[in-house]
Amino acid sequence: MINLNGFIFRLPKEVKLLIGAFLVVLSVGYFTGLTFVNDTTENHPQGIQENYLGNEEDLEAEVMKFKKPEREMLTIIHTHILSMSVIFFLLGGLVSITKSNKNLKKALMIEPLLSVLLTFGGIYLMWTGLHWMRYVVVVSGILMTTSFVISVLLVFSQLFRK
Repeated sequence: MINLNGFIFRLPKEVKLLIGAFLVVLSVGYFTGLTFVNDTTENHPQGIQENYLGNEEDLEAEVMKFKKPEREMLTIIHTHILSMSVIFFLLGGLVSITKSNKNLKKALMIEPLLSVLLTFGGIYLMWTGLHWMRYVVVVSGILMTTSFVISVLLVFSQLFRK
């Protein structure tokens, strides 16, 4: 059986530099996306619902939003599930080579993939009429981001340690 625990310490310097640069760029992209989410939803369950289902009934809304058409919803769901699964697969691979508790590593490798399904599946189900899914979207989004931050910090903390 191959033991990857702590393999990160044995990587050549140039590979460590590549991983470090990747994590910086990945984090900039991830947090830019979170900034966009905040701008469009105010990171609030009602804001999430309005972003996808519109707010035409709110006559006092500062910004009028309309329900997204099915084609746009499928595009959003499709692109996010595919791209974020690749992001978390790569990040999970990096977590797997750190020297850490086995259960922590399992959680950091699997949880964000489940959260991707819950977040974007939840958005779609909310759009179809299950409005309570907005709370699932919020919780899974928080868990996904927490896993991302912990994973990046874990890898970075070990990347240039002897």
